[in-house]
This record gives sequence, C-alpha cells and structure tokens, in this order.
Amino acid sequence: MACPQDNCPPGLVDDVREQNDPLVFQEEAVRELLSCLDIHKSMGPDGIHPRVMRELADELAKPLSIIYQQSWLTGEVPDDWKLANVTPIHKKSGKDDPSNYRPVSLTPVPGKVMEQFILSVITQHLPDVQGLRPSQHGFRRGGSCLTNLISFYDQVTRLVDAGRAVDVCLDFSKAFDTVSHSTPLEKLAAQGLDRSTLCWVRNWLDGQAQRVVGNGAASSWDSHQWCPSGVCAGASSVQYLY
Repeated sequence: MACPQDNCPPGLVDDVREQNDPLVFQEEAVRELLSCLDIHKSMGPDGIHPRVMRELADELAKPLSIIYQQSWLTGEVPDDWKLANVTPIHKKSGKDDPSNYRPVSLTPVPGKVMEQFILSVITQHLPDVQGLRPSQHGFRRGGSCLTNLISFYDQVTRLVDAGRAVDVCLDFSKAFDTVSHSTPLEKLAAQGLDRSTLCWVRNWLDGQAQRVVGNGAASSWDSHQWCPSGVCAGASSVQYLY
C-alpha cells in the first residue's frame, strides 16, 4: 500500500511497517457512532448538525464508511474536516480583555466520527506502559481534573505527614499551539503505528485553519489563520496526540 509522498515527508515513514490487518470501516460501526452523537452539540463550519447525522444514521452509514475507507487508504483528508469555528467563552474578570476568554473550537461532525476510528488505532499502539503514564489524568478514559486533584491531594498529604513536602508546579504557555507537527508524528512512528494511519494523521495536521465566530459575525479564512504548528483545538484526537 503506497503512501502519498506529499502527505509524508522523506524519512518519516521510511522504516514504518505496513499494517498486517488493514483498518476496515464497517458500515455497522459507523452507524453505531452516528447513533451516539450528542444532539445538543453545535455544528462545525460545514453546517451539518449532529442531530441531522444522528437521525439519518441508517442512510449515512454506508456512504460515510466508503468515504472513510478511501480517506484512510489514500491518506487524503477532506479540506472541510480541517476547518474550525472558534467561539470565545468568557472565563473571568473584564469582558474587554481578550485574555479573559477561553476559545472553544467547533469542527465538522463527519470528521470527528472518522477521528474516532483513527484514535482507536492509535491507542492500540500506545499502551500505558509505553505511551501514557499513570500520573497523566488529562485526555484519557477515566481521567479528569477530579481524579488528578484526588491523586495530588493524597500524595501531598502523605509527604506533609512525613515532613518531606515539596511542591513544584509548571505551566507551559501555549503548549498545544507551539508543538511542532513532526514531534507527535515521530513519536507515533516510534510506537509502531502503521504507515497508512501515520500518513492520514500527517495530512490531517497539514492545512488546518480556524476563524473566530461571535455575535453573528465571522472572521475570514486568511492565510495567517492557518496553523503551522499545534492544532485547531476541538478535534476528537487533538488532546490525545498532544
């Protein structure tokens, strides 16, 4: 199975294996994911609401399974799936300060469903002992801010009782936005991710763009809005990759 040269830079997949059991997008699996879509979520820039996709799950399952299969085989991701509407949500203090807002990105639902399949492949190659440490609570099943706080509180109280309390907190500014695309790709390749999935992820990262939407208005898709590093937050697999 050939990987499009423009999707994968020279050297990235030179020694990456082909997948012995190619990923197959079963119609029933697609239907199940569509049937589980949250109808209360908002739609992305494509204007396709999750309620519509859920109610038409039976009709959409087959054509989408074909589209997903071809997308994975060719390593080509539809440009529409790389777009995101960014809505600023006020967090605290004065509303005139842009830094007091949290950006929430809305991406196309069809692309999110595809990402669920890709994410399932990636997680198979990132077992806890190799990819994610037990101390990581964010962006993993069963983990949350609450589990992180409970674990942290337990460790701190034990250290205090033993008279050995040391607490160092680090906060990386713009961490998600500044990570080079090559970093997660190289790590995925090192974990044994197959060539086709690696090429798909590479193409998915390329050309992502976002615009700000608010009060009935939207910014343009200007060239400076394209993401040269990091990703447009809001995609299903973003947090796991980074």
